[in-house]
Amino acid sequence: MLVIIGFIVIFGGVSVGFAMAAGGHGSMNFGAIGGLFHLNEFIALGGMTFGCMIVMAPMTILKGVIKQGLGTLKGAPFTQADYEELFQCMYELFQLGRKGGMIALEEHVMNPDASALFQKYPKFHGNHHAVEYMADGLKPIVDGRIKPDQLEPLMARSLHTMEDEHHKPVVVMTKVADSLPAFGIVAAVLGIIVVMMFKIGGDTAVVGQGIATALAGTFFGIFGSYCVIGPIATNADFNGHAELTYMKVIKSSVISFANGLPPLVACEVGRRELSEDVRMGSGDLETLLKSGGG
Repeated sequence: MLVIIGFIVIFGGVSVGFAMAAGGHGSMNFGAIGGLFHLNEFIALGGMTFGCMIVMAPMTILKGVIKQGLGTLKGAPFTQADYEELFQCMYELFQLGRKGGMIALEEHVMNPDASALFQKYPKFHGNHHAVEYMADGLKPIVDGRIKPDQLEPLMARSLHTMEDEHHKPVVVMTKVADSLPAFGIVAAVLGIIVVMMFKIGGDTAVVGQGIATALAGTFFGIFGSYCVIGPIATNADFNGHAELTYMKVIKSSVISFANGLPPLVACEVGRRELSEDVRMGSGDLETLLKSGGG
């Protein structure tokens, strides 16, 4: 929602400023805004932008660009309530493992999608990557393939891979944002060439309109870079860090539990991965878990 509000402020400020300049003497001429939009400039800019993306990145990364770009419209991916649910899920799972031994976790980690325990926590269960990450972390402990102190590098490596996968679309968006001002200049040069070849020597108003059309390409190139694509890339990067923090909470808690810490303490270790805006107090977490979320 904040992203949408931000774009309204950006487009509103530019539109009002342009209308005031076009109206003169304190009046506003909103009808003049239509003079900024020229199909040929958008075709040139769009062709260079999308063509550049196709050349620089494989299809899987381009799909990630679309997904992460649209994801910025949803706001922060996780709230404090989402983390409370996660801690409740882990605490119940760890309690089960403490009472019945690691083998008691087998039905949940071997087939996490069908786990009745995980299904009790819809936000967590609906996050396929998080469920898979937790299950993959516990599987080698449950079946005895590794010792608890060998778990940390495995989960750290998976986290590193997730971080790399998220960062690639952000790199593409950032490079496109950096390129857009230059694309705008190219579009403007094309417009000037058209003026010089076909309109020079004609009516002064026609020549002026041709030059204004060319300059609109430069405007939209710079505007698209610093007011649209650049901010979206930065927001997507923040969302990526938030998603990785969610995974770090799982990693720290699972490793702590596997190494023998009590369920409550294991969750406390995970709590300390959180930033202040979503971190509940230690006492609040203890109350939440011991009361069963009530």
